[in-house]
Amino acid sequence: MNINNTKAQMRKGLLELCVLSIIDKVEMYPSDIITKLKDAKMIVVEGTLYPLLNRLLKGDLVSYNWKESNSGPPRKYYMITASGKTALKELKSTWKEMEAAVNNAVS
Repeated sequence: MNINNTKAQMRKGLLELCVLSIIDKVEMYPSDIITKLKDAKMIVVEGTLYPLLNRLLKGDLVSYNWKESNSGPPRKYYMITASGKTALKELKSTWKEMEAAVNNAVS
C-alpha cells in the first residue's frame, strides 16, 4: 500500500468542497486559491486546480470576471454561483456525515 497515494486521493476528494468554500467568501485569482489551499495543508498545484475550475465552470458552480492587473494582462477571478452555493451546502452536509461516520468507525 502506498500511503502517500492514499493521502493524495483523500485530499483530491475534498478539493471541490475546499475550493467552493474559499470562493464563497470572496472572488479569487487561481494563484490566491492555491495559496489558501497550501496554507490549509491541502497541497495543490496549478495542474490540479485548473481542471477542477473548468469542471466547476461547466457545471455552473462557478463563474469568473476579468479584472485588470497592475503586473500584466487581465486576470480571471473566480466566484461561486447560486448553483455553487447550493452544491456547497450539500457538500458541507455530506462532509459532516462522513466525518461522523469515519470517527465512529475508527474509535
